[in-house]
Amino acid sequence: MPGFELFGEKERAQVNEVLDSGVLMRYGFDGMRNGHWKAKELEKALEDRMQVNHAHLVSSGTAALTVALACAKVGAGDEVILPTFTFVASFEAVLSVGATPILVDVDDTLTLDPKAVKKAITKRTKVVMPVHMCGSMADLGALKAICDQHELIMLEDACQAIGGSYEGKPLGSYGDLGCFSFDYVKTITCGEGGALITNNKTFYETAHQFSDHGHDHIGNDRGAESHPFLGYNYRISELHAAVGLAQINRLDSFLETQKKNYTILRSALETLPEVTFRRVPEGGVENYSFLNFFLPTEKLARKAIAALSKNGVDASFYWYDNNWHYYRKWDHLKDLKSLSPLSDQIRNGMPDYRNSDFSKSDQWVGRTISCLIKLSWTEEEVNERAEKMITAIKSALA
Repeated sequence: MPGFELFGEKERAQVNEVLDSGVLMRYGFDGMRNGHWKAKELEKALEDRMQVNHAHLVSSGTAALTVALACAKVGAGDEVILPTFTFVASFEAVLSVGATPILVDVDDTLTLDPKAVKKAITKRTKVVMPVHMCGSMADLGALKAICDQHELIMLEDACQAIGGSYEGKPLGSYGDLGCFSFDYVKTITCGEGGALITNNKTFYETAHQFSDHGHDHIGNDRGAESHPFLGYNYRISELHAAVGLAQINRLDSFLETQKKNYTILRSALETLPEVTFRRVPEGGVENYSFLNFFLPTEKLARKAIAALSKNGVDASFYWYDNNWHYYRKWDHLKDLKSLSPLSDQIRNGMPDYRNSDFSKSDQWVGRTISCLIKLSWTEEEVNERAEKMITAIKSALA
């Protein structure tokens, strides 16, 4: 996702303010920093843009998920429900706090199927984690109703979907907690970075303490701060926050460009009756970072992705065979390959993913092709790409 494509003078100006002061850390050094507090400024901008009371920056999207789970007191013996189609960071974060990731099927939204979630709930379930893959969301209303019924926490992994919305609320703000990634290939970038957002003051207070070694951040003397509990270091630097501060002010412009390019490509593919599109739930608006479509069969999807590559259509993805994003290639999770011993609660509580039946996910993801939407395309390049896609897919269907 293309925040880095339009990196320029606005980002350099923010970074230079930090370099000129020499203060790269987000905490302390008040007298040296010449008034810049880039992390605080970006957090305020996120609160305003995401319509929430609290935002806290961390070092990555993975860190955001980990801190969010920790501040919700998820740990040993707890289960977190998440989809078979996600990025490995989702289950890595669950394992990092000692909890057990419970994979369930996706539906035609390419995200959590509420029916599968219902079936997966046990007395150990604590969190439902919808992952807004490739810029769009699950049936969040149905999932929220399930969470409310069972007194579960909804944690939105919105790392790939900043700028989308559901029922008028920015993605990430609909549940109890929401997480974003600002790495180099996200819609907006810090280079490396992430954030969690929430309206829950307790979650927020715990998060900003936990992510800074448990510092309580009370008073003006960092060395004298108390530590109410154990924490870790998930801090973002002022340099990274400075880049993100410039980028978030450009988010709406990025989204406008993505929607324009997305619409041209989708309008072209809509002329092919064999091509259907990912369902966006009623009330949802995707962020247009990917165009996601289905071919009638897995065999035809494989032929189409090969034809797209042959015809010079780059940035098209077939997730079914992807090592990072779909359960089929997650041997390290299936076999629990860890550098250090995992707890008995994880080893004994983990489902047998070697033999799990995720055929419902397979029939959707196996037919899916995702086309990345770039900001840097000219209108001529987008139209040329549309023609190449039509030619390639027609050849695969012939």
